[in-house]
Amino acid sequence: MPRLRQVGREDTDAPIVHLSYDVVFGPGGDPTKGDTTDTGTTGDWWSVFALVPDVLQHAVDGFLLYRSPSRTVPAVLRELAQARVGWASGSTFVYSQHCKSLRGLGVDDEKIAHVAAWTVSSRFDPLERAVLSLADSLALDRGRVADEVMAVLRAHLSDEQILELSYIAAMYTMHASISRALRLEADDVDEPVHEIAAPEGFDAQAFIQVGVEQPPESSAD
Repeated sequence: MPRLRQVGREDTDAPIVHLSYDVVFGPGGDPTKGDTTDTGTTGDWWSVFALVPDVLQHAVDGFLLYRSPSRTVPAVLRELAQARVGWASGSTFVYSQHCKSLRGLGVDDEKIAHVAAWTVSSRFDPLERAVLSLADSLALDRGRVADEVMAVLRAHLSDEQILELSYIAAMYTMHASISRALRLEADDVDEPVHEIAAPEGFDAQAFIQVGVEQPPESSAD
């Protein structure tokens, strides 16, 4: 379950919430009543973001922006970046959704699978590799992009397209982080890193001494 309260249709009169629920879940739809999205997700991203309608509006505006016909960056490059930031950020939800978007754009399944290990894959051309590297730089290196990567991007894309690509990819690092933090959708998973319990009778003090050489006692002259 998400870490925050979910908002049902009857809990709010905010137009953006009702409109979003109608669009995503069908007329009269409500994720808190068991309605799911077209991709089969629970839809709790929507019902949690509905807690603050103007934040939901801001997020929806971002979705409309990146899908706008005014965008000039190629859609496949955009979705490659979004899928990769999902993977790099550890967000199953963002990664999975944008793998589906890539498939909808005609990218084959093998190439989509290689997004996870793009650095050792031969399926991507130099521009695609630069886009994937940019995605990693945003998701993993806080925007530290090598000059060589930017040079390849600028050899193939306009400055306007690079700005669009950077903005969209960075926006999805935010969505990936929030999804994990609030345990939304497919990111509702327990922390995988944890201490494994020792067997009964384990002596922690003895364990810490294993392999530690004791200094020899000094002898008197």
